[in-house]
Amino acid sequence: MLNKIRQYTHRQTPNYQPLHAVSLMLLFFALFDGIVSYLTPLIITQAGFSNTMLGIIIGSSSVAGALFDIYLSKYLKSTHFRRMYLLMFIFCFLYPLLLWNAKTIWLYLIAMAIWGFYHDLKTFGNFDFVGRKIKPKEHASSFGIMWVFKQVGYILSPIIAGFVIGNLIDLRPIFLMYFYLFTAFIFYLLLVFITRKNQLDYIKVNIHKPLSFLLEIHLWKRIGKLLLPVLILTTLLNIVDSFFWTLGPLIAQKMDIIKPFNGLFIAAYTLPTILVGWFVGSITNKLGKKRTAYITFLMGSATLGLFAFVQTPLLLIIIIFTSSIFMSISWPAINGAYADYISESSKVEKEIEALENFSGNAGYVIGPIIAGILSDHIGYGHAFTLLGFTCAAITIILLKITPKKIKIPTR
Repeated sequence: MLNKIRQYTHRQTPNYQPLHAVSLMLLFFALFDGIVSYLTPLIITQAGFSNTMLGIIIGSSSVAGALFDIYLSKYLKSTHFRRMYLLMFIFCFLYPLLLWNAKTIWLYLIAMAIWGFYHDLKTFGNFDFVGRKIKPKEHASSFGIMWVFKQVGYILSPIIAGFVIGNLIDLRPIFLMYFYLFTAFIFYLLLVFITRKNQLDYIKVNIHKPLSFLLEIHLWKRIGKLLLPVLILTTLLNIVDSFFWTLGPLIAQKMDIIKPFNGLFIAAYTLPTILVGWFVGSITNKLGKKRTAYITFLMGSATLGLFAFVQTPLLLIIIIFTSSIFMSISWPAINGAYADYISESSKVEKEIEALENFSGNAGYVIGPIIAGILSDHIGYGHAFTLLGFTCAAITIILLKITPKKIKIPTR
């Protein structure tokens, strides 16, 4: 009898080894992508492009990503995380090669499309993994843990890049990127091995024939109308993120006073996730996922609005750090809400994931372009201040119009 109880308990208890494998995979992926993200604006501006043109080029990556969302939502039969992550690694391998060898704007645009593709695939994979392998009540906390590991990579990568990159960019950061990418792939293989042994899923596998384009757009419209306030917040979060990764490396390289620690400027933006990510679950359990995401983003945006009023590099870093503390809670909280919608309405999983990705891509189209234009015309500091106060105002409206409970229809 005791053996039967143990066997039953073992079958019913989720195995958290997959979460650990994904988290470590995301850590080394972020080390790879963080160095890529730091290098990209430097490479493009060193090629002679203005900040405005830089923003347009980087923004094009998300235009490609948005089109890719539509394609995946319409034609992909399954968004299983193992497939999504594998495709992500293929595109990750291609991107640095294209970026390094780009000589014309068209090659840069192709490279940006590849960049957008692999970020979309990662997002699809993350949502499917959490919805499939994690209990619904632990969605927010699981995203918090994954977020912490990923952000460790994004904290370390700009610091590493700041040390490795001198006045001219050589092959050293390229070799370093591929080392981190290979290590991430090892943990992906470990994840595949673990999840093939552990068949416990919390969502049903729903494989549907592709809908017609008009029906797919109609479904997007129905679901998107219900999720609109949440999707707007996702767009704003990505606009802020794109501001930092578009202008941050350029600002950091100008801070001669902190060389060779230029990467601290961006590290201050990513560091707070390690401090607050572990506590997201307890906060959302008290306030709710959506309300937590709105309130923390509002506070982070208002803090960011102080950027133009400070000239000392150390105080700027403190403002960035404080703002990011609040926003670091907002990201996993809102992602936990999306995972809830997927678990509750798994038949429209692809559509929910695609809409989330589409809004994220919209933020990464709008953000870099506005960042480039504003920095060219009003300067870096005023660009961040305008961004912060605008996001705060929009979030106040979202708090008033978002329903407490959002029910997603099935097909």
